[in-house]
Amino acid sequence: MFKPLIAALAAAPLFAGAAFAGPYVNVETNAGWTGDDYTGATTDLHVGFEGALGDSASYYVQGGPAIVAVDGVDTETQFSGKAGLGFGIAESLSAYGEVSFLTADDSDDLGVGGKLGVKYSF
Repeated sequence: MFKPLIAALAAAPLFAGAAFAGPYVNVETNAGWTGDDYTGATTDLHVGFEGALGDSASYYVQGGPAIVAVDGVDTETQFSGKAGLGFGIAESLSAYGEVSFLTADDSDDLGVGGKLGVKYSF
């Protein structure tokens, strides 16, 4: 019960002073296969906010229920969320980062992930 609150408080300093430019809804399914064997899927039903940070940066934060359907196991509903930043480095080059989490019923630990990347536009 406290996991979503802890995650939101941890992400709060990233967004201090930023104006919320706009709310959105994001529905996303991530499914997996090993060869031709389906292993499962997680569907996020998120509500979020995104906006600008100055002239060349942006942010987003989103969260909501996650339906976890592993092949051969009962479907569970967990809570998941993501927060990310993007910023321009040069005219055609940008960088981004994201932190995500997913709760679990049978554990006090959060599943946490991260991603960093650069994008070059032609």
